[in-house]
Amino acid sequence: MRHWIAGRPAVARLVARSAGTFMVGALLAGCAAATGGNSLTVFADPGKYQFSSCENLASQRQTWAGKEQELRLLMDKAGQSNGGAVVNLLAYQADYAAAIEELKLVENASRAKNCNSWQSNSAVR
Repeated sequence: MRHWIAGRPAVARLVARSAGTFMVGALLAGCAAATGGNSLTVFADPGKYQFSSCENLASQRQTWAGKEQELRLLMDKAGQSNGGAVVNLLAYQADYAAAIEELKLVENASRAKNCNSWQSNSAVR
């Protein structure tokens, strides 16, 4: 198989790009898992909801929870087809990560403000 790939430069480039993309994704996933519960974010501003009211936080939570659910459904649907992992990585993964981060920020701000209307969906995930 090694000679087969070496004889075709286009295939070799595709394999190298795929491996590189996989390694970058694994690295980012490892960083996301390592951060755990702290407030390190890549796609969201940690102070964005600092001055928001409880009503605004409840509204934002509904918006971001809907976006997260919509993207999860799209990712599940794309994952069932051929090449779905590539589609998920290119089209949905960054938006899904941003929605998750925004949702966490809204929930953290709601807890900090002692809002009664927030409900975590962390147990569902």
